Amino acid sequence: MRHPAVPETLDGWSILHRMFRFRRRAFDALPAAQRFEIADEARSYFEILAGSEDGDVSLAQLLGHKSDLMLTHYAKSFDTLASVQTAFDKLAVAEYAEQLGSYVSVLELGLYEATAKLHAGLEERGLKPHSQEWNQAFDAALSEQEGAPRNAARLWAKVPMRRYVCFYPMDKKRGESVNWYGLSYAERARLMIDHGKIGRSFHGLVTQVISGSIGFDDWEWGVDLYADDPLVFKKLIYEMRFDEVSARYAAFGPFYTGLQFSISELTRYLEGDGVPQLHGASVQREEPDGASVQREEPDGASGQRKEPDGLPGSAGEPMRSSR
Repeated sequence: MRHPAVPETLDGWSILHRMFRFRRRAFDALPAAQRFEIADEARSYFEILAGSEDGDVSLAQLLGHKSDLMLTHYAKSFDTLASVQTAFDKLAVAEYAEQLGSYVSVLELGLYEATAKLHAGLEERGLKPHSQEWNQAFDAALSEQEGAPRNAARLWAKVPMRRYVCFYPMDKKRGESVNWYGLSYAERARLMIDHGKIGRSFHGLVTQVISGSIGFDDWEWGVDLYADDPLVFKKLIYEMRFDEVSARYAAFGPFYTGLQFSISELTRYLEGDGVPQLHGASVQREEPDGASVQREEPDGASGQRKEPDGLPGSAGEPMRSSR
């Protein structure tokens, strides 16, 4: 973007969330052999997606009336997401899955602090803004950020393997009374640095994935939280409400909360024989206080743009508790 007032981002997976109502009674009415065939076809398809280096898929049993099942697809392009969506719709199980919602976004790492430093560095070098030399130097610096091993790993991390999931979309307010986008760059950066300090206290307890959806869907960001204890979602988001960024400038969409489960457990979910389990989930261990490293984070810990609700990690990065 190269605009001094607009934080740059690094972009990774294209993401599609799909929320369904499962027509369980209609499925139960089928002969057992047909139910098995339907489950086996769907399971085989999901295993192919999850085993690919070019994407991933997550299944979650949702709680409440809004939906029963959430599929979270990762792909390296919108074209692939379209293919994945069509392929699922052609499965026999889709006859019993009524889509109630969806969300399209792109995983991102915000570069609030890095963007400011980059512009300042180019000014110190005496380069004329938006000249050919200036553009080349700017783009080279961004490419260096994108190619850094730590950033590359976060941009293309698989869906976190933790039992509980919470997804919600959100905006930054831009109404008549308050307008996030009307604040100066420096003021936004200051607020987000303070905002992210709360999230860092939950490091190790929550893994988050932040995705940008401006121009793709009805909200500006999508937030996925993964944890081993669902109460962490309540405590974290509630504490964030008292921060100025959330209290004055945040607007939130519907929350979807549920239990992530393994593809091998799909038959159990479809049959309703019990609650499907997540095998091989990674349990985060608390580290000694002070072990976390100060770092640049998306729209929060160091003031970057795309950290809705101030969570300090990103794309598969766990938060460690320092309480």
